[in-house]
Amino acid sequence: MSEGRVLGAGVLGALLAIGLVWSGGHLEDAARTWKQADRRVTVKGLAERQVPADMALWPLHYSVTANRLERLQAELAEDEQRIRAFLDERGFDAEHVSVTPPSVRDLQAEQSGGQAPPEERYRAEATVLVRTPRVAEVKAALPETGVLVREGVLLSPNYQYRTEFLFTGLEGIKPDMIAAATADARRAAEQFAEDSGSQVGAIQRASQGYFSIEDLDSYTPDVKRVRVVTTIDYALEE
Repeated sequence: MSEGRVLGAGVLGALLAIGLVWSGGHLEDAARTWKQADRRVTVKGLAERQVPADMALWPLHYSVTANRLERLQAELAEDEQRIRAFLDERGFDAEHVSVTPPSVRDLQAEQSGGQAPPEERYRAEATVLVRTPRVAEVKAALPETGVLVREGVLLSPNYQYRTEFLFTGLEGIKPDMIAAATADARRAAEQFAEDSGSQVGAIQRASQGYFSIEDLDSYTPDVKRVRVVTTIDYALEE
């Protein structure tokens, strides 16, 4: 073999050796990076708070019957005025009180053959709705609706026309609750890291769950439980 060929083979061998060393180091770094990237923990953080309702929806649903439509309308108007007077005596502002259009049924037309005619041909229903931030006053007035019954107002309460208590101040407490849920998630991540001999690193990904607002229980609808859950991925470091 000539001297030139020997020299070329040596140079090629040296270059290959350098390449293998470099690629080996590069692969080692890549493996280390991949390993570190894979070391993470997914945790959930919970924040919960009890808040008082700040809005009440109080529907007073009533019905009247009559044989003539004009009398039916007059009965509706009279009962509406009785209900409004009842609410005014308890301090509810007129601007917080509204009434729905009446629903009128012809009971005679709804009859099947052979049935006795109804005592009153027409039946109408309407709802006086109180929408107010005065939650305590609504709670106090609810047991007093017997006054209206004694005055001849036929109230028709049912699940569809139940009193509702709402919390409308969610935007005001969102930031604090999200911060509390995030802190709760980090405590869980730190406990996991301690158990695995690691340290908690930076947040890799985070998602905020939906806020839920529920009654505290079936007997306390005017107190709400607000909850939010966050899901966070933390990096784990050696």
